Amino acid sequence: MQSKETSPFEWRWKAFDDLTNVEVYDMLSARAAVFVIEQNCLYGDVDGLDIDAWHLFAYGGYPAGTRAKLAGYLRVLLPDDEDADIRIGRVLTTAGFRGQGLGSAMLETVLGHIHAQWPGTPIRLHAQAHLQPFYGAFGFEAISDVHEEDGIPHIWMRSA
Repeated sequence: MQSKETSPFEWRWKAFDDLTNVEVYDMLSARAAVFVIEQNCLYGDVDGLDIDAWHLFAYGGYPAGTRAKLAGYLRVLLPDDEDADIRIGRVLTTAGFRGQGLGSAMLETVLGHIHAQWPGTPIRLHAQAHLQPFYGAFGFEAISDVHEEDGIPHIWMRSA
């Protein structure tokens, strides 16, 4: 695993109000490409939760003189009146950047930010069931049975 210092990716960790127009466009475009088109899921992606979320972007693959491409993305929902856990969601790696260890680098990066900004707060995520071993390697444990959401088996997982 490459450290963030030698990572080929540019990391951006921002609250929604700090996002640029291009970052919002990249985020929504990537989520549509991965979740709606590739996974054939028709769902309401623009759900009103992005505004209060923190967002992690990994940009990379840009030759000199060209704009960086969004390689990976996820969002973090903070505890609120209805949920005391931090929730990680919308985790994706864009097609051209898969197989490079970006998923692991994103989880390491976001967990570092979460532990620094909100120490001791439990973290939960709603994983596609086949990714349970991947998230398990980061300390997440299943807290639900496998169930279907949008035609894909999912499982709730939590880390203290």
